[in-house]
Amino acid sequence: MSFRATVESMSKIMDDMGITELNLERQFLFGVYRKHIHLSKQQVATTVAVAATDAKQENNKQTKPVINGYALKSPMVGVVYLAPEPGADTFVSVGSAVKAGDTVALVEAMKTFNPIKSDKDGVVKEILVTDGAAVEFDQPLIVIE
Repeated sequence: MSFRATVESMSKIMDDMGITELNLERQFLFGVYRKHIHLSKQQVATTVAVAATDAKQENNKQTKPVINGYALKSPMVGVVYLAPEPGADTFVSVGSAVKAGDTVALVEAMKTFNPIKSDKDGVVKEILVTDGAAVEFDQPLIVIE
């Protein structure tokens, strides 16, 4: 089912159930598509808006981890790979020593694999992404201490 068909279907369900607002989000390889749907029934809007605000605050608490140490961030939007090829050993693992200039991951953007190099010497404390995950610009990838 296409995203447009999904939105139209959800609009009809919202109308049938009396829901006035809905936020949809779909991740693609190189970004996120967001759609906000608002129907004109005002009586239910305040209840839904409060619930949506509470849900957003809860999601923000879960998605923003506390980072202790230096966070190496993605310089671009793309897909992160922690190994040079499928089935190969990862560039780094938790506890690995890294030096400035060492490749710690790859970010694929526009069919080009861009090496992500460490900015400083240290030890990998935490890997914040999974292999093959979509990443945003400036998203922390690896914590170095």
